[in-house]
Amino acid sequence: MGSVEDILGELNRDAFVSLLQKVIGESERVQNNPPELIPQELLVANHVLEVLRPLSTECGGPLIVNHVSYSPGRSNLIVEYPGTESGKILSFVGMHMDVVTANPADWEFNPFALSIDGDKLCGRGTTDCLGHVALVTQLMKKLGETKPKLKSTVVAVFIASEENSSITGIGVDALVKNGLLDKLKNGPLFWIDTADKQPCIGTGGMIPWKVHVTGKLFHSGLPHKAINALELGMEATKEIQMRFYKDFPAHPKEKDYGFATPSTMKPTQWSYPGGGINQIPGECTIAGDVRLTPFYNVSDVMKKLQEYVDDINQNIEKLDTRGPVSHYVLPDENLRGRLSISFEEAMSGVACNLDSRGFHVLCKATEKVVGYVKPYSITGSLPLIRELQEEGFDVQTAGYGLMATYHAKNEYCLFSDMAQGYKVFTSIIFQLED
Repeated sequence: MGSVEDILGELNRDAFVSLLQKVIGESERVQNNPPELIPQELLVANHVLEVLRPLSTECGGPLIVNHVSYSPGRSNLIVEYPGTESGKILSFVGMHMDVVTANPADWEFNPFALSIDGDKLCGRGTTDCLGHVALVTQLMKKLGETKPKLKSTVVAVFIASEENSSITGIGVDALVKNGLLDKLKNGPLFWIDTADKQPCIGTGGMIPWKVHVTGKLFHSGLPHKAINALELGMEATKEIQMRFYKDFPAHPKEKDYGFATPSTMKPTQWSYPGGGINQIPGECTIAGDVRLTPFYNVSDVMKKLQEYVDDINQNIEKLDTRGPVSHYVLPDENLRGRLSISFEEAMSGVACNLDSRGFHVLCKATEKVVGYVKPYSITGSLPLIRELQEEGFDVQTAGYGLMATYHAKNEYCLFSDMAQGYKVFTSIIFQLED
């Protein structure tokens, strides 16, 4: 008998594409954008179960399949291929069965049906993350069919609700809370939800913020009687940004982890109640986010942003103005412009452990299969994995879709990339047998 890599062989294109076609066919119904769109991951889970259940213990096979749901239609699947040595384990986690939204009118093809163009497999979820659902399903299917004798138990965890982490108690957070993943702490956990076939060793935290600006509305022909909320918002945002970059500069460890950018704080949305072009607005709201490398603490940044706003309010007459009659205080009326800041749910970034066994086997497998290894980090955010790390899991991240189409219009992946991902997985299993 050959090695486990020989036994597990190559990714079967027909079987992979057949399953991918079915799950992409459910993508319209697993879009995650509450309250309008609540995904029903059960629809995807049923296709996975159709493949794996015939190989489960209930049908005389080796796979232990646990279907877990904490809300109607919101499925999680835990699939185990038992090893011979108690306590030895490796896991593939993070393959979520929901997707981000897609507007068919903006796409060059139907996002909710798989279309095939040679190596290209096109549709919403092919890169993130239904392609990974299909990929890991094929790995577990092959383990169940070939029954190689392994020391380590191999576990796959297909999860609900990764695309909207503000709704808790549905997916991996609930599985951890209820102790269903505790034994995965005994070995490396590979979070399969990134892209481009290389180890992703760092991700950013995210702090969504809103600054509400209050001035005084007045006729634009009498600007000296107004407090222009738009001008105040512009200058205040600039001041907040300047202070942020002074307090949270590029961190020395960012170079070690290959982050493309340092921490950033910037506006991304602007709104005001409306009015005529001859009216100076009396209020507006600027919204944006902080993307924070994992070497800074999210709560420290939120505290600092609040301090910036409080200080600007106390010294608003010192803020830069725009022109001879631009001002943010009207002494005769006892009026002062003012700011308030609020935050939506924040998440922390993660820096993977570069000394762990999991990282080393992932790098070795990647170099062997892809031909080179170049770990990278991004200030994009992956929900939940920092919490897993803090709970004691050895989290490493990888993915085999395309970053260029991640959450994008006209999303697609390449079968050849997914096939290499399959070989990386089999190499990891082989190495951890040693």
